[in-house]
Amino acid sequence: MRLIVVDGLDGVGKDTHAIIIKERYEKLGEKVILRSHPEDDNFFGRKAKKALLGLGKFNKIKASIFYLLDVLMSVRKYYRKKEYDTLIMVRYLVGTAYIPEVFAKYAYRFFYNFVPTSEYMFFLDAPPKELLRRFEDRTEKEIFENYNSLLKVRKKALKLVKNWHIIDTTGTVEETSKKIINIIEKLDKS
Repeated sequence: MRLIVVDGLDGVGKDTHAIIIKERYEKLGEKVILRSHPEDDNFFGRKAKKALLGLGKFNKIKASIFYLLDVLMSVRKYYRKKEYDTLIMVRYLVGTAYIPEVFAKYAYRFFYNFVPTSEYMFFLDAPPKELLRRFEDRTEKEIFENYNSLLKVRKKALKLVKNWHIIDTTGTVEETSKKIINIIEKLDKS
């Protein structure tokens, strides 16, 4: 099974590009499952989403813990299932960048060694001001969707994902998806 990870901060286009990747493989005749965390089909995903819409430090901690448990549920339920050729995980390991800095590096290392990883790991990136512009029309604002949080989390995340494919998403969707697909095609051939 091919595991593809699409991760990054809010507003970078994770779901958009995950869908483009999914459709590409489906056109090639593959069976693909896409999991975008937090998912609403399980207790942990629902709790993570509720905490993300709350306020305060306690909700930040709850959101991070439930999010990680939601990811683990998806791994357990879908990884290496014979009925699928490709599993696309959106919001996978970078959730550890949302916890306090003193724990983030250790949590990332722990989960990186605990959950499946692959060469198909993409961190989609854009500056915080661009991200704020992208979701200024959203009716639901999540707890981390402010300039200071985005700045802090992005700095931590970029330290964590050194070995990933880091993709700048400040261009158009077409330009960004072309970068991602070019890398995927090279990896598929190797």
